[in-house]
Amino acid sequence: MAVDGSPSSERALREAVELARAVAGRLSLISVATPPRWPVTAGPYLVPLPSEDELARQAEALVERLESLVPEDVPVSTVTRRGPVAAAILDRVRDGEHDLVVMGSRGRGQLCTLLLGSVSQAVLDRSPVPVLVVRCDGRSQVSPVGIPVDSRNSPGPSAV
Repeated sequence: MAVDGSPSSERALREAVELARAVAGRLSLISVATPPRWPVTAGPYLVPLPSEDELARQAEALVERLESLVPEDVPVSTVTRRGPVAAAILDRVRDGEHDLVVMGSRGRGQLCTLLLGSVSQAVLDRSPVPVLVVRCDGRSQVSPVGIPVDSRNSPGPSAV
């Protein structure tokens, strides 16, 4: 389960918990510390960017906070990585022998999505396992074979 603290990521966590319970599975939460590629400005001023170590601490704090929200009956582990987000998630999927990736549809902002491309789209395109993309509004897309599905018409966890 890829997490970044966004509303769609937190909604995805709730979906992942339900799925894990339904199939007696376990969760692995991952957060990736990635410095912005371009300077951030506030009016005419450059905003100081956090160091890579600070971003890594924030990622660790995020997965720890979200791990505490997972009910005790669902086994959970956490991992943080540094670097390009989609590549880090995909590496973890391959290395961790996971069966499903669950993630939110949009992360920290639409501007970043327009400029950098969508992490969820990159993971959907290259994942060796199915990907469940959860939108903040509660609709989901699952890609068992690259075909989007609207969760309002989905039969439930067995469809994954």
